Amino acid sequence: MSDAIESIDSFRQRAEAWISARRPRRSLQERQWGEGEFDVTVFHDRTEEEERRYLADYVEWHHEKLAHGFGSITWSKESGGAGLSAAHERAFKEIEAQFEVPNDHELISVTTKLVAPTIEAFGTPEQVQKYGRRFMRAELFCCQLFSEPGAGSDLANLSCKAVRDGDNWIMNGQKVWSSNAHIAPWAFAICRTDVDVPKHAGMTAFLIPLDHPGVVVRPIKQMNGGASFNEVFFSDAVIPDSLRVGKVGEGWKVALTVLGHERNSSGGSGRRGGDFNDLLGLARSKGRNTDPIIRQGLARVYSRSRVREWARFRAAAAVRLGGSAGPEGSIGKLLWTNAMQEISQVASSILGAELTADNGEWGSFGWNDHVLGAPGYRIAGGSDEIQRNIIGERVLGLPGEPRVDRDVAFKDAPR
Repeated sequence: MSDAIESIDSFRQRAEAWISARRPRRSLQERQWGEGEFDVTVFHDRTEEEERRYLADYVEWHHEKLAHGFGSITWSKESGGAGLSAAHERAFKEIEAQFEVPNDHELISVTTKLVAPTIEAFGTPEQVQKYGRRFMRAELFCCQLFSEPGAGSDLANLSCKAVRDGDNWIMNGQKVWSSNAHIAPWAFAICRTDVDVPKHAGMTAFLIPLDHPGVVVRPIKQMNGGASFNEVFFSDAVIPDSLRVGKVGEGWKVALTVLGHERNSSGGSGRRGGDFNDLLGLARSKGRNTDPIIRQGLARVYSRSRVREWARFRAAAAVRLGGSAGPEGSIGKLLWTNAMQEISQVASSILGAELTADNGEWGSFGWNDHVLGAPGYRIAGGSDEIQRNIIGERVLGLPGEPRVDRDVAFKDAPR
């Protein structure tokens, strides 16, 4: 007879008691404008040393949670998790947000929330034990290698090749916009393994060590001065078949699983890039909180943040009932990126020319990083246009877009 699942109320009490014994509670009072560190950055411009220190701080907290049954909450106990539901995980996140704990890092999110569960679903028993569980525990880090110069929103158009050679695969090609590839030892890649079938059928997933011969990682300088994105080149890189994830030709199914996890995470509860309270503090500090146009913008940001919360609850409910978030993940992701764009627009309206030069005033020029970085998340995890297609076709039942290359061999498709 299986153990009864702990009630949400009991779990919340236990989680709050555990965290409160280890971490100070965040102040319930509204933050005083002008005090402390001001950070509304979307993509941080850190040195590699700073990134590794940031990672180490969060990993320590992640391991502490795992050791006491509060990490990887929805994973089975046999897999090293707590064996609880998505509702328990959401309850823990809500409680955790009330305390001073290290902020999550994108590389850890990709490793633990995207790659690890995908390997658990598609990997061999050996891969699950050697890589999946270690990714889940953040003992190893793994980035994504999906996008290419000719395959962004249309991921199935990728052309990075992997050719079978006995028990190995010979890889050639290029990946681009790969976050944190310069500090991740592993990458999860989708490659073209068959050009004689339609594009969605000829892809396969692989785990790739980024220090492997024939693999070169080059940082991309961003317009905000940072270099957290990279391009990765394969030149006759020999990858053993033991690092193939899933069946040959099953790469599209594997990729959709990763992207589904990414979209659900993108609509998450983090405050990456600031939130309504940061924007309200800015409006008050500049005396613009009584301006009717600014107030209208603030109202839009607040109301849409609440709608985003409800969309997350709906997605969690779908998972709790044994399904997948499906199009709810696209709705949440779209709401989140639109909210970030709305925050940028209102901040720009408040600051005007002050946004373009650092005058030393607390809480002003920092918004420059937000405005420059926010558009990036309208592309990550599938562009806004892709999310709208998913919602239109799977939720509203609208006709799909014409796809002339759906049943054409990849080598014969027009490009």
